[in-house]
Amino acid sequence: MENVISRRKLLQGAGLLAAAMATPGIRVSFAAAPVEERFVFIILRGAMDGLAAMPPYGDKNYASARGGIALPSSAYVPLDNFFAAHKSFAGFTEMYKGGEAAVIHAVSTPYRERSHFDAQNVLECGALKPNGARDGWLNRALSLYGGNAGKLGLSVGQTIPLMMQGDTPVGTWAPAADGLPADTVLIALEKLYQKDKLFHTALTQAVDVHNIADNAVDGSGFGKMGGRKGLQNQNAMKQTVTAVAKILSDPAGPRIATIEVGGWDTHAQQGLDKGPLANLFAALDAGISTLKTELGAHWEKTVVMVATEFGRTVAQNGTNGTDHGTASCALLAGGAVNGGKVYTKWPGLDKTQLHENRDLRPTTDMRQVAKAILRDHLKLDDAEISSRVFPGSDRVMALDGIIRV
Repeated sequence: MENVISRRKLLQGAGLLAAAMATPGIRVSFAAAPVEERFVFIILRGAMDGLAAMPPYGDKNYASARGGIALPSSAYVPLDNFFAAHKSFAGFTEMYKGGEAAVIHAVSTPYRERSHFDAQNVLECGALKPNGARDGWLNRALSLYGGNAGKLGLSVGQTIPLMMQGDTPVGTWAPAADGLPADTVLIALEKLYQKDKLFHTALTQAVDVHNIADNAVDGSGFGKMGGRKGLQNQNAMKQTVTAVAKILSDPAGPRIATIEVGGWDTHAQQGLDKGPLANLFAALDAGISTLKTELGAHWEKTVVMVATEFGRTVAQNGTNGTDHGTASCALLAGGAVNGGKVYTKWPGLDKTQLHENRDLRPTTDMRQVAKAILRDHLKLDDAEISSRVFPGSDRVMALDGIIRV
């Protein structure tokens, strides 16, 4: 390889150049990946209202429990004779009916308080309590691949979420939002560090990531759409996951990625068939549908998991929104998902069945879902998952049947 990288490649690599410089020890590695299975975890920050996303319209207490935010029949599409999908999930519903998507309802982490920060920490570190681990469970899962671990992970966003933080290096990619450094600075940096194997390798491999992503969005000014607010827009979401799908599809690309989507804290005016929450559902649905389209043949070996830190109150509050709750729903999509089913031990919406008389009571542990994906989809050892990925979780059994085996 030439010592001086072209101006175009340096410009394309600038976003990851910054990440590599800001995170010592983290580098992007793009030799041949050791597995073909793909896994994408979409983190919904802010606590999604699972009862609005996948309403239990068949529960006799649904309308009375939800009050003014109970969805009318025109706002949802039945999945079976009990559960439905909000009409904004048109693509997901089609996948569900085709056996490529599933719902895990009344699911939660072990956390039972209502702090966003602590709940997200538990979701991502995989422990029983906030700050129960210094690293993320998905990073620990990557470590089970041994010497190949550094080839597999990709964090999408301006920062690496806790879920992907740890001793195993992961790649990073994010659309640049504020422009790029001057050409002369980038070229000077490349020359300065060309004898530094770690930096130079990280830089050149980062360029490869951006080449793939740049080709995916055709240089259409996509960089200006970065950030949490941009991800609420359907077009921005589509363009983000298009780039991610191209990276994951590359023969030498990563296989496991995280994507963060904010804006789910719907305390006021969350809406019904239309409104801020419906718009978020539509953007998320567009992202999942685009992943399927852009991954092409790789979709058959893909699992997409969508989860949030906790749910929201069953009843509406005084501003036509919902407050912090406990259980929510998680979504699964992909050709490797045993779909067309809602997996749940439904607790019911009668007031006597609610957690603390206000929240959907959790009956499934989020770790059960994650364990099943790691064991049955990514083919990791069950004992190591319980001892190293989720320490102390021997009694938390993987949720059987959600992955095609």
